[in-house]
Amino acid sequence: MYQEKLKVDWLAIGLWFALMLFGWLNIYAAGYSAEHPMLFDFSVQHGKQLIWMAMAIFLAAVIVLTEPRVFSNTAYPIYGIVMALLVVTLFVATVTKGGKSWIDFGAFKFQPSEFAKFATALAVAKYLSAINIDMKDLRTKIMVAAIIAVPAALIFLQHDTGSALVFIGFILPLYREGLSGNFLIIGVAAIVLFVLALLINKYILIGILIAGALFYLFVWLNKRSMRDYWRMAAVVACCAMFVLSVDFIFNNVLEPHQRGRIDVLLGKTEDLQGSGYNVNQSKIAIGSGSFFGKGFLKGTLTKADFVPEQETDFIFCTVGEEWGFVGSSILVALYVLLLIHLVNMAERQRSPFARIYGYSVASILFIHLFVNVGMVLGLVPVIGIPLPFFSYGGSSLLAFTILLFIFIRQDASKNQLL
Repeated sequence: MYQEKLKVDWLAIGLWFALMLFGWLNIYAAGYSAEHPMLFDFSVQHGKQLIWMAMAIFLAAVIVLTEPRVFSNTAYPIYGIVMALLVVTLFVATVTKGGKSWIDFGAFKFQPSEFAKFATALAVAKYLSAINIDMKDLRTKIMVAAIIAVPAALIFLQHDTGSALVFIGFILPLYREGLSGNFLIIGVAAIVLFVLALLINKYILIGILIAGALFYLFVWLNKRSMRDYWRMAAVVACCAMFVLSVDFIFNNVLEPHQRGRIDVLLGKTEDLQGSGYNVNQSKIAIGSGSFFGKGFLKGTLTKADFVPEQETDFIFCTVGEEWGFVGSSILVALYVLLLIHLVNMAERQRSPFARIYGYSVASILFIHLFVNVGMVLGLVPVIGIPLPFFSYGGSSLLAFTILLFIFIRQDASKNQLL
């Protein structure tokens, strides 16, 4: 243990505890029944979550009392151990809801993919904080891309697409460390082209060719160099090949239920009893809460169990129905406050390791918040990721707590160069 007068950030800790406590109350409300009315009934989910909360608090205390250099010194070993667990998961995990993400230890289940997020954040921070590392260097880009891509690929092979997509969030700390903004533009453009290719198919190719011809005319009229012609031709060719590959990716890479959810989201089909059932029921539940909500434990749709996974991925429905627009806004405001505060904490670090890790923490939490709330509201496809510190689940709660408190511990020693 590290002996010093700690100056931990109590605002970050307070927000973490508030989210965890509010989440527990909503898990209790989502699963409430006359057979299990007690708050401290450890045979049901809200009781089990209370045990996970106690473990999370203990784990947070241990991390805060740990010498901060331990995390930077062990970043690569931790990353290697978690990657090994992801490989083992592919062979020993039981299939649960179409995915192979869980390792069973009797009554205890463990999901390594949740812990891969903080392990990858540590490895990225360790690599980028090394001397003579520059994000403008091609070798650096390849190495850091590999660090991020390995866990994302292993998790994707477990058929856990949602958790794999979370790793896209690492582009934000990379951008802060000097990655060209062109990569952000390319990412947004790829998403737009993907959606347009699904919606208007062949017409998007015609649009790309017309845009290429107009750009060619612009270059010709302005008498630019041959390099500009080649760049234009390369961009048009890449866009055209990407659009042509969309059908193959959509039909051969994505699972049938994922294709169905995307079709429903884009309005190509209306399957209220199949792929669109969860989202339709969640929107009904949230809408029924109106401005102030129906009141704690008074959510009729929640009690009738209309929305599947209401304690986990769709926990935001319970908030919307029972606490209304006001409660939902307060919850989102707590997350936004935490995210803004984490960015401010990251910017005040003297250590590059702590700064990069802090941005990684904020990015991971942001992606989870955006996707989880977005899918419940029908704004993004349903890909099944938890709301941090809020959804039911031991693996996610412990992993998010580790993720956050490693940074809180780094911040407590921000005047040191780690």
